[in-house]
Amino acid sequence: MADPGLVVVDKAPGMTSHDVVARVRRLAGTRKVGHAGTLDPMATGVLVLGVDRATRLLGHLMLTEKSYDATVRLGVSTTTDDAEGEVVAETAASFHQPGLVAAEFEELVGDIEQVPTAVSAIKVDGKRAYQRVRDGEQVELKARPVTIHELVVHDQHVVGDWLDVDISVRCSSGTYVRAIARDVGQALGVGGHLTALRRTAVGPFGLDVARTLEQLGDDLAMVPIAAAARASFAGVDLDEEQASHVRFGRPLDLALPGPGAHAVFAPDGEFLALYEARGEQARPVAVFV
Repeated sequence: MADPGLVVVDKAPGMTSHDVVARVRRLAGTRKVGHAGTLDPMATGVLVLGVDRATRLLGHLMLTEKSYDATVRLGVSTTTDDAEGEVVAETAASFHQPGLVAAEFEELVGDIEQVPTAVSAIKVDGKRAYQRVRDGEQVELKARPVTIHELVVHDQHVVGDWLDVDISVRCSSGTYVRAIARDVGQALGVGGHLTALRRTAVGPFGLDVARTLEQLGDDLAMVPIAAAARASFAGVDLDEEQASHVRFGRPLDLALPGPGAHAVFAPDGEFLALYEARGEQARPVAVFV
């Protein structure tokens, strides 16, 4: 069985995130494999998976920001806000000026309230929203706070009566890029959906360290759990006495250098736990030993 750590996969189109998990389970020789944030079948790019104890790290990684490259088609609305859905409306959009289009995308930068796409994995009364849609139900999801840190508009191409817009987005976890396409299309009065989506980074893990499933060898190109923790969180190196307290999940009389979770390490470099400041002490968020 593989040692605990992260596997950063460059997902191919047409596969579900579960398909990737199943493949890595076979390669790792364990069922204890999970992923940090679903990618739709049409999407490609960075999918971070945890193996063995590193699966517990994934819930904390999901709090980090993500980056995407995408193509938005203005002038066509679909049931899923992407190219996999059925077309529900078409409106000429090729007449829109590049500056006006770019300005509408820029309106979404910052802290916003976003209504997730109806075919999201969000649960409504215990049932996934996408399953309710497939069962013919009308799904009304509430707006949720998300942050779009950066949104860059690149090329704009006229395709028949429609307008394709290439964008790059850096956003908080929980942001739906499909909803960005939908909302900009609605603001311009022509509708919109995604025709392409590629995730380029999850937190500190980008395409530069990602491998396709075909490229993964016996070692799975694993990022060891200690290296993953140092890359994802501010790190604190402890002495032997402090490390012994951490192994029992005890609070530490320790001033952490900032807010949020910190990765704490034994003198030999072993990753022990995530701790955060609470009052005058540092207390455990999750212990990994």
